[in-house]
Amino acid sequence: MKFTPRCVLFDLDGTLVDSAPDLGGTANQIRAELDLPPLPIGLYRPHASHGVRGILHVALQMSPDHPDFAAQREHYLAIYRARLSRDSRLFAQVPALLDRLDAAGIRWGVVTNKPGWLAQPVMDDLGLSARSACLVSGETAARPKPAADPLLYACDQIGIPPDQCIYVGDDIRDIQSARAASMPALVAGWGYLGSDTPPQEWGADLILEQPSDLLQHIELRYAA
Repeated sequence: MKFTPRCVLFDLDGTLVDSAPDLGGTANQIRAELDLPPLPIGLYRPHASHGVRGILHVALQMSPDHPDFAAQREHYLAIYRARLSRDSRLFAQVPALLDRLDAAGIRWGVVTNKPGWLAQPVMDDLGLSARSACLVSGETAARPKPAADPLLYACDQIGIPPDQCIYVGDDIRDIQSARAASMPALVAGWGYLGSDTPPQEWGADLILEQPSDLLQHIELRYAA
């Protein structure tokens, strides 16, 4: 896929940001309240892309049809909001990747299903907001991923057509959304990859093993 995109759009959790330490840490706080021992953060990682539903399933074996799910979800979100970026960090190589894109004059933005009231503070805390061309969160467009709406909304906001963008994400919904938007789709192989279907079967154009691999698959035009 050797072409120069005008914009690279990224998923947030599991693609740019390793947020599992705070997502899982919040769940472990709830487990402590119930006199349960903490679980390894690694157990939460494959479920982090599924939001509170996935995390509570791991932490408490609680599904959305449980009578206490709604209350526990609100409790979880209140705790999580207070520690959004305590232990979350950009994945290794992501800062250098974003620097290279900036140097090449290639714009980049974030399209996530995370609610805006959570996504925006994470972006702020990790220094992404001032640099990002857009932030499209879970409630921004009419329908979230895997629909095309969020990616098409992002393209409209930045004024670049979908076929001149690339979307990078770590969940099958990311690839489905990009395909629905007629946008090249790449898998963030370093991410959470929480789907029951292996990423080789998601229909992506490419699986990136690490963030720096993106630079090897696009032609960068560096500013003088």
